[in-house]
Amino acid sequence: MAQIHPTAQISPDARLAEDVTVGPYAIIDGPAVIGPRCEIGAQVWIHGEVTMGAMNKVGYGSILGADPQDLAFDPDTRTGVVLGEDNVLREYVTIHRATEEGGSTMVGDGNFLMTGVHLGHDVIMGDRNILANNVLLAGFVEMGNSVVIGGGSAFHQFIRIGDYAMVGGLAGPSKDVVRQTNRLAGLNAIGLRRGGIGPEERKEIKSAYALLFQGGLALSTAVEKADSREWGSAAQKLIEAVRNPSRKGVVTREE
Repeated sequence: MAQIHPTAQISPDARLAEDVTVGPYAIIDGPAVIGPRCEIGAQVWIHGEVTMGAMNKVGYGSILGADPQDLAFDPDTRTGVVLGEDNVLREYVTIHRATEEGGSTMVGDGNFLMTGVHLGHDVIMGDRNILANNVLLAGFVEMGNSVVIGGGSAFHQFIRIGDYAMVGGLAGPSKDVVRQTNRLAGLNAIGLRRGGIGPEERKEIKSAYALLFQGGLALSTAVEKADSREWGSAAQKLIEAVRNPSRKGVVTREE
């Protein structure tokens, strides 16, 4: 049976699985949908069209579904937040709803968001990412899978963070494919290995990386040269990320 603290406030429009736990003074208002075995901590506020799958843990004081921090936003716009399964959100995590009609800020499965993490409106996050304390993602940031972000890092809006990226603490990236503040340091070889990328694939990724970033070529020229040979899917994904960057462009080693 659901364990709902008597001080919690649950909207009649909300739908909670039978085995959800809701802590003291938590507020769930609007048409939220909370999946099986979720744990909602004390003084959490879940607002509006928030949908979460099974086994999510939401820590003390977190806020999910609040209006975006966008001066042009119309509060009547129908948007929401969607969480997958088995995510851990520690204390004071904030995830704002999207800005565009019918859209959602998206979080995948198995992510670990430590204390004070903020996901701005329209963020799209993949799976198995680890964000340390006080990491900030501005609006429309896209994050892949198995990313590790050090504490206090703040990411500019509209950029992309690729699979297995590792970003040091207190970074302030404003371009794609980052390691430190707009300066590419190298491949996250340990992350690739931990992510199940085999030795041959890792070798090929290193070759693609060397061609794109260590050959002294302009990125457009390096991509053209890369197109002259065949690559496996993992290396090709890196090449395509460089070929089709966000509006902010791709970070290089020399900046």
